[in-house]
Amino acid sequence: MAVTLDDTDRALLAALARNARMPATELARKLGVARTTVQARIDRLETAGVIRGYTVKTAIGPGAMIRAYVLIQVEPRRTAAVAAALQRIAELESLHTTSGRFDLAAQIGAPDTQLLDDALDRIGLIEGVVGMETLVQLATKVDRRW
Repeated sequence: MAVTLDDTDRALLAALARNARMPATELARKLGVARTTVQARIDRLETAGVIRGYTVKTAIGPGAMIRAYVLIQVEPRRTAAVAAALQRIAELESLHTTSGRFDLAAQIGAPDTQLLDDALDRIGLIEGVVGMETLVQLATKVDRRW
C-alpha cells in the first residue's frame, strides 16, 4: 500500500526515531495535534509498512561496533544466491542492491578488527562473488537513526 507522508507524518517519524517509547500524549503535545490523531497516524503508518518495528538503544550505542561497507560484484544471475549466503553471515547488518559497477552493498559490523576481517574473508569466499571493495567506517558525523 502506497502512503503519502505529510509534514506531520515526517515529524512524527522523526520523534519516534529519537524515542520510540515516547507516549502518544507527549508526541501530540510536541506535534501540536490531538493524541487520537497521533495514534491514528501511527496505526496508519504501521499498516502501510512505513513503521516496520521499534528498536532498543543500548548504553554502549552504535559506536561500539567497527563497521564497514562492502561493495560486491556478483557473477551474472547469481545475485539471489549470493544474497542468501550473505544473510547467513552474522555480522551482516543490511544488504542493498545497487546500480553501477557493484551489484550489492552490504553493511557489516563486528566488535573488533579480527572479527571484521574474518567476516570479509567469508564474503569473499561466497560462490558467485567476483570482486569486492571495503570501506571501513572511521567516524560517524551524523546518525539520524538514533
